[in-house]
Amino acid sequence: MKLKQKKIWIWIVVAIFGIGILGVGAVFGTNAYVVYTADDYILSHEQAAELADVDCILVLGCGVRSDGSPSDMLNDRLKRGVALYTDGAAPKLLMSGDHGRDGYDEVDAMKHYAVDEGIASEDVFMDHAGFSTYESMYRAKEIFGTKKVIIVTQQYHLFRAVYIARSLGIDAYGVSSDYRRYLGSTGREVREVLARCKDALTCVFLPEPTYLGEVIPIWGDGNLTNDENSDFA
Repeated sequence: MKLKQKKIWIWIVVAIFGIGILGVGAVFGTNAYVVYTADDYILSHEQAAELADVDCILVLGCGVRSDGSPSDMLNDRLKRGVALYTDGAAPKLLMSGDHGRDGYDEVDAMKHYAVDEGIASEDVFMDHAGFSTYESMYRAKEIFGTKKVIIVTQQYHLFRAVYIARSLGIDAYGVSSDYRRYLGSTGREVREVLARCKDALTCVFLPEPTYLGEVIPIWGDGNLTNDENSDFA
């Protein structure tokens, strides 16, 4: 009887170990697939500036400080986005980030940065409900009508963003905004592996984002996206 129980436990351990190996393989395999699929569409600044018929430069939101100013990572995304606009890569900027609660507003800080750099307010759109990378891409297509975009974010995040956009049918390209090294980069890289797996699955089922709403064409006036408390002219 004891010998039989021992064999059962051995098989249980082997099964658990095998499932674990398969799980790890699935995670790293999916991660590699996302990176490989998106890699050909990640360009240099100069290459992106030569693309034709780009609807907008899509700058993805990131943390803002308690005083409302952009964090280092967000500042660099904005710096790259403005530089691409200035070099004629696209006629519009789409700032997509989190403005889901009072007292925290990524997109207002993002638009202020661009306007302070001399970009006309009507050329800067704000997506107030870009609560995740997936939702930013979904809304870029369905709310703003984008068909061809240049996505700006840090390199580690760029593979997933481009992958999602292309899975949604957007002709998407990416440009890195890594002007420096950032604190916590190792932890972000590890979390990003899991995020790529999650969003690869999300792109199979294509759920609607938290909010949709009326269409605001990207070729129109960005001031239509200003909220009621906006101080933009």
